[in-house]
Amino acid sequence: MLVFRPLAALLICLLALGASAQDETGPIFQLEPRPMPASVQIEADLRLEYYFPSLTQGGLGLLRLTGDDIGGARADFRHKDIPFFHVAGDAWYALIVANVDSVPGTHQLLVHAQRNTGGTTFHRRLRVRPGNFIVQNFELTGGAASTASKASERNAVGEIMSVLEDFIAEPMWDAQGFELPLDSELTSPFGAFRLLNGDFETRHMGWDQNAAEGTPIRAMAAGVVARAANIVSDLYGVYGRFVMIDHGYNVFTNYAHLSEALVEPGQRVEAGQIIALSGNTGRSSAPHLHWEVLAHGEWVDGLTLLDLWLPAPSGSKAEANARQ
Repeated sequence: MLVFRPLAALLICLLALGASAQDETGPIFQLEPRPMPASVQIEADLRLEYYFPSLTQGGLGLLRLTGDDIGGARADFRHKDIPFFHVAGDAWYALIVANVDSVPGTHQLLVHAQRNTGGTTFHRRLRVRPGNFIVQNFELTGGAASTASKASERNAVGEIMSVLEDFIAEPMWDAQGFELPLDSELTSPFGAFRLLNGDFETRHMGWDQNAAEGTPIRAMAAGVVARAANIVSDLYGVYGRFVMIDHGYNVFTNYAHLSEALVEPGQRVEAGQIIALSGNTGRSSAPHLHWEVLAHGEWVDGLTLLDLWLPAPSGSKAEANARQ
């Protein structure tokens, strides 16, 4: 799927000169036991652990907060307010996001813990590194060419953003966490700047994997189906037939260009469950799977989520009607 943000021709030229291919090694999945944190802060008997040394544009980072008398906590990073979630008998956790367009450099992180005695605030400067996104040129033909327009992207993005307004608050993934939807090779990377048919500028906000038409697609983690489109309309023209899964805690996965969706909105799915068949619908030049991850309203590099150790949250068997 290709997502918006027109870019100046000069910017594309500069990026082309400095671009480098992204790492396509396989993800390290759900390391056990919990790894050592990259760094730790102590404030008023509370301990805040960082499971990342820095963030990359479009990346995610995990925070872990422990101590007595914590009633809740929130993080503020790059003007985005992010709640912590609680894992019973363990700790409070948060996933923070560096937007794909974050300015490289240091940014202020604030973490505020609510306590019966008042509150405790942590201050930290976090570094955001460049994503080194590549530049790609594509030629689209037939119906796919008609989706290389601002109107098509505006409709697709508007539909996705409308879904994000209504998410399940608590994490729904289980001990299996997140894993790739296919076993095939990763191809076009997240964040690539694309020039379509020589004149339309866009971004590739997910990953592609090779998949012959009709290949079974797996849910990347447990969750509830938020959208399942088997009709290619103006709203879904860029994605084609697609499935969108709400994994709780404002984390979603999308699966695009499908030949058929095999699930329905509101349906509970388990990690690894077959949810669709791959295809060549929407803005696609050949059969493949495009998948993407959104966290806290931002498109993020899904491989960073797969690489990241995650806790198995409490309430992972929440009812499918948790969406209200």
